[in-house]
Amino acid sequence: MHVMKFNTKAIHGGQHHEKVTGAVMPPVFQTSTFAQSSPGKPIGEYEYSRAANPTRTALEDALASIENGTRGLAFSSGLAATDCVLRSFKAGDEIIAMDDLYGGTYRMFTRIYKDSGIKFHFVDMNDSAKFQSLINENTKLVWVETPTNPLMKLADIAAIAKITKEKNILFAVDNTFATPYLQRPLDLGADIVMHSATKYLGGHSDVIAGALVVKDSALGEQLHFQQFATGGTLGPMDSYLVLRGIKTLHLRMQRHCENGEKVVDFLKNHPKIGKVFFPGLPEHPFHEIAKKQMSGFGGMVSFNFKSGAKADAISFLEKLKVFTLAESLGGVESLANHPALMTHASIPEDKRIEIGITDDLVRLSVGIEDAEDLMADLRQALA
Repeated sequence: MHVMKFNTKAIHGGQHHEKVTGAVMPPVFQTSTFAQSSPGKPIGEYEYSRAANPTRTALEDALASIENGTRGLAFSSGLAATDCVLRSFKAGDEIIAMDDLYGGTYRMFTRIYKDSGIKFHFVDMNDSAKFQSLINENTKLVWVETPTNPLMKLADIAAIAKITKEKNILFAVDNTFATPYLQRPLDLGADIVMHSATKYLGGHSDVIAGALVVKDSALGEQLHFQQFATGGTLGPMDSYLVLRGIKTLHLRMQRHCENGEKVVDFLKNHPKIGKVFFPGLPEHPFHEIAKKQMSGFGGMVSFNFKSGAKADAISFLEKLKVFTLAESLGGVESLANHPALMTHASIPEDKRIEIGITDDLVRLSVGIEDAEDLMADLRQALA
């Protein structure tokens, strides 16, 4: 049987024309409940939209397809998806997480779950000895983001999966930055993939959504029950928007990658710029891992200033005209962000400094505009 390649999958994977009308795109099933022919006998396969909704199912089938999983689940946000995974654990369990994490994930682990009795360890995942020294019989989950937000650190998914498999520990990867266009963690041995689908999957800065995809169908069933029982589901209209976004993911990611490389090239050669954080740079400490597990380097770029001055970062961000100063990433438009004051403000200052989120650090989400216009904007803002 011919196996669909990614670009085709993004459009057709797991999708079917709507049975009644033959609609090519699934309708937005804006309903909370479905008629039954006899008590406990629904007319179709749906009963109540928190359990399942046909528009959300179409999205979930697409998610499973592009990540090469068996089950996809769509949530009201990336944090709702993360929270659903954490519902699998109880007091006494231990979770090992990467030390450079999205601020919201860190906040959930340290503040929402702090009194639950679950113990969290934060570690540099590239220090294999340190990582393995934290594993004991209570370790139930390893949580990794790669590339990380905002320092573009990488973790070797296959190497970590080898360890978690041996020890029978669940391994989850936040694949938001890379997207399945560039990296497929389930194929590399991970058990769970999480996305903030708000970002590249939706791709148009018009929806908040999250996703989980798994290989093991029993795990998929368990996570679906946790989602159903706690209610963080994605509504039909938002499901429709994310599904629509996925259909152009491959085209957008290609341009994000091309523009990202050009922006990095410009920044690297600018006299005011200090360090540029981008996995595509040969001098990036994890460039070899990136080449091994990613098919491209994405559109996320961070950098700091030679001066090290917070004022320089703020002045630069205030002067931008094409780049929009805003939180979030992964939309068609280019965005700029100051992690210490914006996306990562929930991480305590000492912890930020320890992992390298300095006050002069700027994060760019390079969009799909004309690269020349983006460079001209950066040039004038740095003048």
